[in-house]
Amino acid sequence: MRIVVNGMQAFGKAVVDNLVARGDNVVAVYGPGESKSGSLDPIIEAANNHALPIFQPKSFKTEEALKDILSLKPDLCVMAFVTKFVPAVFLNAPKMGSIQYHPSLLPKHRGPSSINWPIIRGSTQTGLTIFWPDDGLDTGPILLQKKVAIEPDDTLGSLYFQKLFPMGVDAMIEAVDLVKEGTAPKIEQDNSLSTYESWCKKEDTKINWNKPGKEVYNLIRGSNPQPGAWTIFSEKNLEIFDCYFDDKISGQPGLVVDIDAERFIVATSNGGIGVKRVRYDGQEKVAAGDFVDSVKLKEGDNL
Repeated sequence: MRIVVNGMQAFGKAVVDNLVARGDNVVAVYGPGESKSGSLDPIIEAANNHALPIFQPKSFKTEEALKDILSLKPDLCVMAFVTKFVPAVFLNAPKMGSIQYHPSLLPKHRGPSSINWPIIRGSTQTGLTIFWPDDGLDTGPILLQKKVAIEPDDTLGSLYFQKLFPMGVDAMIEAVDLVKEGTAPKIEQDNSLSTYESWCKKEDTKINWNKPGKEVYNLIRGSNPQPGAWTIFSEKNLEIFDCYFDDKISGQPGLVVDIDAERFIVATSNGGIGVKRVRYDGQEKVAAGDFVDSVKLKEGDNL
């Protein structure tokens, strides 16, 4: 089976490497162009390492893009983390169509920040979907799904890199085998259960200390490491990353109520947040103790 991989970043690279390592016939790789710094995307590095033809179209909606993929005579296109819109005419060019990875249990959490929002909303479970993409946004039929628990202290980073990334690579390989065998299902999504959230942006992650501590904690961990939950201290942005929730803390919301060498605690309307790692005024991330020393933070200060 002739396979084209369309993707980017470390996830796309891992899919290419795994397919090639097990002897699949990967005939080309699609990926993004050079970054502003001139660095190559990891999937392009993988293609170079395996001496695979590389395509880097600015758009998949052109006649040239369609002509290129048809010239490869592919049986399957594997979409391994694609952020550009890919029209159905391109997706359907391979003999068996295209399959795509999405890090949520579709039809829930359609959209680009599908790992952030379940954590921010306090969900205890999410997962991944391999589906058959169409012209809609994450709306195509489902091929397979895998569920995963969101642990109480999971962050965006831990949930993705420790769970959804490795599980996703394995699931893409499993899906390719099902397509090869002719047993890959196409299960229509139940649109009555669908949800959609756009990008999780900085304007979404400002901390409101008047909210219950658990909600504040979920916002911080669902934004760690990107885009970073933030507050204001001394008229400058203070981003909070590693932290914990303590339901025994009380005090005026936003007030620093305790400090030691490793953390400082900020009260919310119900409980408090123990802050362990921050970034202040756009500088490097530092341990809470270093931040406390640098700005002379003291109990009674307000965020």
